[in-house]
Amino acid sequence: MLRPFQTFKVVPSLPEELSPLRKLVYNLWWTWNREAISLFSSLDRDLWDSTRHNPVRMLGEINQGRLEELARDEHFLEDMHRVCQHLDEYMAKEDTWFSLNVADEDPDLRVAYFSMEFGITECIPNYSGGLGVLSGEHLKSASDLGIPLVGVGLLYQNGYFHQYLNADGWQQESYPLNDFHTMPLHMEVDENGDPVTVTVHYPFGAVVAQVWRAQVGRVPLYLLNTNLEINPEEGREITGKLYGGHMDMRIRQEIMLGVGGVRALAALGIKPTVFHMNEGHSAFLGVERIRKAMQEQGLSFGAARELVTAGNIFTTHTPVPAGIDRFPPELIDKYFSQHYHRVNLTRQEALQLGRPPGAASNDCFSMAVLALRLAQRTNGVSERHGEIARQMWRHLWPGMLDEEVPITSITNGVHHLSWISSHMEDLFTRYLGTRWKKDPADPAAWEGVDAIPEGELWRTHERRRALLVKVAREHFVQQLAQRGVSLSRGFTPDDLLDPDVLTIGFARRFATYKRALLLFHDVERLVKIITNPERPVQIIFAGKAHPHDDPAKDYIRQIVHLARSDDLRRHVVFLEDYDISLARYLVQGSDIWLNTPRVGMEASGTSGMKAVLNGVLHVSTMDGWWVEGYAPENGWRIGQGETYDDADYGDRVEARALYDLLEEEIVPLFYEVGADAVPNGWVRKMKHAIRDIAPFFNTHRMVQDYVRDLYVPTKQQYGTLAADGAKKAQELATWREKVRENWQSVCIEAIECDIDGDVPASAEITVTAHLHLAPLTPSDVLVRVYHGNIGRQDNITEYETTVMTCQGEDEEGHYLYTASIPSGQSGMYGYTVRVVPQHETLAHNPLPGLTLWAR
Repeated sequence: MLRPFQTFKVVPSLPEELSPLRKLVYNLWWTWNREAISLFSSLDRDLWDSTRHNPVRMLGEINQGRLEELARDEHFLEDMHRVCQHLDEYMAKEDTWFSLNVADEDPDLRVAYFSMEFGITECIPNYSGGLGVLSGEHLKSASDLGIPLVGVGLLYQNGYFHQYLNADGWQQESYPLNDFHTMPLHMEVDENGDPVTVTVHYPFGAVVAQVWRAQVGRVPLYLLNTNLEINPEEGREITGKLYGGHMDMRIRQEIMLGVGGVRALAALGIKPTVFHMNEGHSAFLGVERIRKAMQEQGLSFGAARELVTAGNIFTTHTPVPAGIDRFPPELIDKYFSQHYHRVNLTRQEALQLGRPPGAASNDCFSMAVLALRLAQRTNGVSERHGEIARQMWRHLWPGMLDEEVPITSITNGVHHLSWISSHMEDLFTRYLGTRWKKDPADPAAWEGVDAIPEGELWRTHERRRALLVKVAREHFVQQLAQRGVSLSRGFTPDDLLDPDVLTIGFARRFATYKRALLLFHDVERLVKIITNPERPVQIIFAGKAHPHDDPAKDYIRQIVHLARSDDLRRHVVFLEDYDISLARYLVQGSDIWLNTPRVGMEASGTSGMKAVLNGVLHVSTMDGWWVEGYAPENGWRIGQGETYDDADYGDRVEARALYDLLEEEIVPLFYEVGADAVPNGWVRKMKHAIRDIAPFFNTHRMVQDYVRDLYVPTKQQYGTLAADGAKKAQELATWREKVRENWQSVCIEAIECDIDGDVPASAEITVTAHLHLAPLTPSDVLVRVYHGNIGRQDNITEYETTVMTCQGEDEEGHYLYTASIPSGQSGMYGYTVRVVPQHETLAHNPLPGLTLWAR
């Protein structure tokens, strides 16, 4: 290996006339600005594509003569200055949504958004799939809305893998080396010009991480990289591959993200008032923040925990336990013991932070449990996922009803300008004006969709389908050439797919629960559907399986083999190396977007939202976001949300339902054209879907929900506990300890009710409860009556609650609580009483395990 004596950075030699390009290329605002993308593309279209749409690298490789030519091109210079002016106006804009709606109420709000991956653009391959793309679009909308937010993540030297298939169709992975100096990234430096770094200690030694910044419009994204010569090899590998390696590597990465991320913000002088954990990967940030509060403010662990928890938010994306990061106790001992010792926790106390109540000594440490324990507020990413998450984690709050488990939901969305095609953007602007661009969350902004002539909308979509087919053909031929294989004799690229045929897109992360093979459950029936000479159908697949997921890789292999058969090879294709760039063509040019997860296993899903923005109709099982988005006028549903104990039986039922939809509804509607050669019924469905779905399923609405429902209340709670040297946090910690120590003495001694025999409908009933509380007092508890009709299994159904009022003490020193409740309608009616701890600064998150029901 040849080592350099000295290194230096080589930068593009831009003529002075082109110097404004330097500002443009380093602000990722260009990724969702069509004028900027068009400007970069005009420099050199082929180089733009070959550099994976990386303007920094392109400027470094472009022919110097071409730059000199552009420096004399008046039209190019005019375009460049116009785009620069628009960027300047965007960055200087003061009347943002946040400034107009929130800033006066909460001027000190500052959010730090932590995520393991960020998918902003294909030229920064710091993402693997939907979670990363969602994180990136969270930042984009935060920028558009003027929200004071920063992103925090890791910067991977190899990023996520490139996918290619061997001759048998088995997925292979390659990991190209990322050169950060030729990417739209800044190395952060201090006032002396030295790189900003942080240090995190591991069993094998100290690891230094360098801080880089990706500027996403108004929002800075700070990324930590450990591939530095100063580090031991084990440390350099921490930011090698996204989701690569073994469990040891995963916990190293998550410690660097959580602990290193908090330290990076401190090194940069950034003091967030809200920390948002996007998935449990960053949950160690809670422990690091507790350490800082103890060290800097002299707080006890209990008070520091109350303070830190008040300012943390956790978003869970996982609807199944298998998707949670869980580490064996010995790994926690190996990698995190020094961190929990610094906050004065014993091994058992530390492990219990990541375990459910009653866990065995050898049970694993769950990052999701840690995040739940150290977050004031938690949310799922769709309404259905919120319900599933409450059921999934109810064991952490024993005694709470499912609907009372403190997990809410904010449904995901997509960043509209990142996904709408240029053709559709022009069409919308012509008939809707520009309001839909600026305020996509306003339903009124989309009402003009109805005014778009059906023929014009259809022809616009047909252009995108034709472009998709062109790109798919080129992509397929290229992937064959990379394997040294050519098309079969007598089979040309023009024989693959047809720009005039109903096109189904299926592209996403390949996991077995997403059931990419459902469409092939009955191959003979599928062949009849898609090879119908009068009404043919074609299917484009794309997606990556996790490098260690062999069953998902086998799904890809089976699809590739099926696509090679004589019956299907003109109609079915699998495109390798799915990324953001390929995704755009697919969601913009397909006619149908197919989604087939097993019900209950898709937290949200967002690819279908991107497709619908472009008039692509969605076909999905009733899971994730489609539970909220479905209407007969918007698309089609496979089943009605049933779950099956026998998975194979469920697959057979839903495959038949999908074939029935294709044969009886989807294909006929697509090919039923009027005298104007337009499938008017299909286009009306496109219009309805856009108008109905676009205003809600976008990240502008999503981020606004986060601000109103989570960020602002969390910041206010944190501010309350932080005031006066964290006085309230210390009081809350003392109160919590008192309640925990004395809860066993709380009991409901007796319950009385002023009824004798049957009760007339709608009568008032007085319920009295005698409670033993000492040494606690009425101010420490909340007592409620739960009442309602008696249903199945003699349980109360559709209950109501009434707070009971303390009336003083009885002769035996018990506290008397009373409440009046209505008797309801005719039939069996019932009630019960529950006692839980209550404190003025506890917010809405109940104390786990402290719930007393009447028996």
